[in-house]
Amino acid sequence: MQKRFVLIVISLLTLVFAAFFLRNGEETSPEVQPTIEIALPTQTAVPAHAPAIIPIGNNSLKNAVISAGDYLVRQQLANGELPYQVNVLTDDRSSTPSYIRLAGGTGSLYTVCRVSGDSSYCRAGDRALGHYLIMLLTDPERFKGACLYTNGICPLGGAAAMIDAIYKRWQATGSVMLAERDLLAAAVDMGYFIVSMRRPDGGFYHSFDPHFEGTVDPDYVSPTFNGESLYALLQLYEMTDNEFWLEQARDVNDSLLAQPATEDYGHSYAFAMLARLDELTKADYTYARQIADLVIAGQVRSLNPVNSSISTASKLEALSALAQAFALADADHARLEREIRTFITFVQARQLPASDCNFDITGEMKRRYKGGVFASCEDPSIRVDGVQRWINGLTAYLEYQALVGDK
Repeated sequence: MQKRFVLIVISLLTLVFAAFFLRNGEETSPEVQPTIEIALPTQTAVPAHAPAIIPIGNNSLKNAVISAGDYLVRQQLANGELPYQVNVLTDDRSSTPSYIRLAGGTGSLYTVCRVSGDSSYCRAGDRALGHYLIMLLTDPERFKGACLYTNGICPLGGAAAMIDAIYKRWQATGSVMLAERDLLAAAVDMGYFIVSMRRPDGGFYHSFDPHFEGTVDPDYVSPTFNGESLYALLQLYEMTDNEFWLEQARDVNDSLLAQPATEDYGHSYAFAMLARLDELTKADYTYARQIADLVIAGQVRSLNPVNSSISTASKLEALSALAQAFALADADHARLEREIRTFITFVQARQLPASDCNFDITGEMKRRYKGGVFASCEDPSIRVDGVQRWINGLTAYLEYQALVGDK
């Protein structure tokens, strides 16, 4: 009996000591401090409604959009990988890819699918999206939601680009399921990551290191990430109809309005969505005008060989999205038409097979790379973001023309 009593006492003491050390371990282990504490909404599993699509009529520019999509499909690998950068003269593809840009190229395939009405582009988009979804990272112990892990970090723009691809797929197909994968749930998780990256002053941190304790890099800055992330929050709002995402977007927008205006195509897309889904305030309109003025003042008016097609295509995106915003808000938009046409002429002159860059292009090269856009006339390479921005910018312009035609 005495021996049994001693065993019971020893067991109780063991439990007490174990609890003590476990508690101390929890108190001393490093904790991930969230960037900003925000109550997250319940995850939505299905879209709140069908996508609202701006119908695009017949227009010769649709052929340029479809041709660019053909280039991406023709160069796509069997595993879904899209061409990042290819030198047309040497067929060299050895450049280190940016998976943010490749995610953007994936989204543009769904845009071509919607513009053309040909589901083969959606199937190509699905192959690409399935390939890049593998790179999504979740780790509840270190950060909220899900991020696109690339080059050793989780860049803010990666989550925005993946949300954009899922949104464009929803626009094209009305579906958020890819085989057994709930894409909307994935998009919402990436939205949580974007929200967790908010700075106390209202902006964003642009890079997160998911290793060990999980920390943001306050010194990492990419000029496009703020506008792209704002746009992604509004895309989530449209898909879910959850006011949480609109509130976050409005808060981010207010913080950006306090900063000097830049040629921000992401913010321009956001203004178009705000005009369509909510409203443009006087401050929004004033800032949007400032972006438009900057784009116009800095535009390229000549086909100088050194000028960048990618940069010019992003200007096309910005002005076309702003033209949409102004048309939806019944504000002056006609002045942008001539400027947009200038950008279209510039980039279209770099698109194969009608490129005027004076490279020695054979018939076989034209057949293989038709639809691609040269980065510049001093660089015989085609990069995925040049093709993507050309597709998106032209489509935004065609949507604008449809809106103006309806008024």
